[in-house]
Amino acid sequence: MTDPNAASRPVQAVVLAGGQGSRLRPYTDDRPKPMVEIPGTGTPIIGHQLAWLAEEGVTDVVVSCGHLADVLEKWLDSADLPVRVTTVVETEPLGRGGGLKYAAAHLPRPDLPWYAANGDIWTRFSLRDMADFHTERDAVATLALARPRIPWGAVKTDGFGRVTDFIEAPLTTYEINAGVYVFSPEFASLLPERGDHERTTFPRLARERRLAGFSIPQGAYWRAIDTAKDLTEAAKELAALGR
Repeated sequence: MTDPNAASRPVQAVVLAGGQGSRLRPYTDDRPKPMVEIPGTGTPIIGHQLAWLAEEGVTDVVVSCGHLADVLEKWLDSADLPVRVTTVVETEPLGRGGGLKYAAAHLPRPDLPWYAANGDIWTRFSLRDMADFHTERDAVATLALARPRIPWGAVKTDGFGRVTDFIEAPLTTYEINAGVYVFSPEFASLLPERGDHERTTFPRLARERRLAGFSIPQGAYWRAIDTAKDLTEAAKELAALGR
């Protein structure tokens, strides 16, 4: 049976892999953040990302490099990758929005929609469902939204100030930008040449009701790898999931 939505789903993506990862030192002293391996997996973060993108129907990926770009490019050249990869390196800092615009210019089909992901995200959920959500809402940009756990225990009290319960690492009541996106072709033209699109392009689209938010389904795995503790926690979580 033919899937009527298949034609509108992206088959190309940008991965932003240029961050210095200063909070992950010493792991990032000799490699960029996306090249850090999650203990027990034997694969760097970007390797997991490329495998996930391929599983979701992506065939071409532009990787935007920066800090220690040569290390990442060397790995990409030697690895058996499930997608075609092109690398781009900013000759000067362009900011997050400018960097995204520069990378998008190297997509094989700029006239078609595309995914984007931050290079420090380790996740698994249906990008196909997110793309369909994006199309149904006629959005120019759609953000994946995650509800992470608070890293501290929480305390519940009643109306008289009596403690009634302790909750270990509860889910936050707010959703956050999960660092995964679906963009329509025209989005690239709305990005700044330099600067941060989350302070310019996204607020503008939100005012125009052309920015959508897709909640990652409950139970789907998502974690941003920012610190050594995140690496340890990710390893534990993946072991529990049998991955």
